[in-house]
Amino acid sequence: MTPRTALKGLCALHLLAAAALPLPALAERADREKPVNLEADKVTVDDRTRTHVFEGNVVFTQGTLTIKANKVVVTQDATGYQKGVATGGEGGLARFRQKREGINEWMEGEAERIEHDAKTEITRFFVRSHVKSGGDEVRGQYIEYNSLTENYTVTNSSDAKSVPSAGDQSKRVRAIIQPKTAPKE
Repeated sequence: MTPRTALKGLCALHLLAAAALPLPALAERADREKPVNLEADKVTVDDRTRTHVFEGNVVFTQGTLTIKANKVVVTQDATGYQKGVATGGEGGLARFRQKREGINEWMEGEAERIEHDAKTEITRFFVRSHVKSGGDEVRGQYIEYNSLTENYTVTNSSDAKSVPSAGDQSKRVRAIIQPKTAPKE
């Protein structure tokens, strides 16, 4: 599984405040031009602190991108960069789904908390994390993807540190990676 394919789509979390931050390169490009639709039970905007809080059955859609959570908080720093945090939802998990560019596959992910920092281009998934793209998938307590370096980490501890599983299979990181076929000449 390519981390860019499976995890970069999660960078779309920054769209939650309907602000114009770029979508990841391998997400459906046409989504950028689509309107953002928001549903929530409550929205609180604090212009002084540049904070938007969306609460209660939050559903964001923009083109093929859908993000569902119980609460989403988006903050903006003085230079205009945004950070988004989605928490809770059905079964206590925030979820996203987005079509991949140019192919008929979807990226999907879930975790108790999903964070994206547009400045560092790092997306983090905390607790009961699961990301799937096509037939590839990865599970762990913590997933981090840096889209600038194209590196990712999956650990069995929610604080990003790997801990000995001592034979406890429930504390192991799991991945399914489909074989890739060589391009035909």
